[in-house]
Amino acid sequence: MPLRLALIASLLFASAATDLVAVTQPAIPPRIIISVRDQKLMVVENGQRAAVYPVSTSKFGLGDRWGSMATPLGWLQVAEKIGDHAPVGAVFHKRRFTGEILAPNAPGRDPIVTRIIWLRGLERSNANAFSRCIYIHGTAEEKSIGKPSSYGCVRMCSKDVTEVYTQLQVGALVQIIPDSLPKLPKLKGNPGKVVFTADAPQGRAGAPVTNTSSTRRAGHTGNGA
Repeated sequence: MPLRLALIASLLFASAATDLVAVTQPAIPPRIIISVRDQKLMVVENGQRAAVYPVSTSKFGLGDRWGSMATPLGWLQVAEKIGDHAPVGAVFHKRRFTGEILAPNAPGRDPIVTRIIWLRGLERSNANAFSRCIYIHGTAEEKSIGKPSSYGCVRMCSKDVTEVYTQLQVGALVQIIPDSLPKLPKLKGNPGKVVFTADAPQGRAGAPVTNTSSTRRAGHTGNGA
């Protein structure tokens, strides 16, 4: 009898462990998939390809070690969104709009502009992402989009990051992968081009509505951007 009870207990423990592993895996597909190999970001809608945009990941490679300035891989989620209604090219410093507006590829400038989508890691391998200030954000250095050129973040053209920003809710899942984007069917009825590469238009001056919980925190650490 003791042997039988021990066997039953071990089976129940194994079943519980299996359930625990299953729970730790994302139960829903990502809203955004970012391919380091392709240097592209895909918006996913109902398992279909809604849009694809060119991006730039880190020129320092992949990883999540503090101070590495590398882009983390794996499952993350949108923790905060900063820059609602900010004009295109709005310059952010310490996640606050400075009042300055830059045109794309302004000489000698490389700040965070337009929108900030702050990511939080969901795995041990990317647990530092939030504290490292890993963002999806607009860049004034649009000529470098399409090749690794960031300091850890995922950079986008201002027009593109504005479109992605409007499609994401806080809590949305983001997956960063080293390989190419999956081949998903194009979303039926989705208007316009699949790849958006148009130059960002000039915005109008004006202060954006920012997420005040973010702006109270310390400034950018230098790990992202």
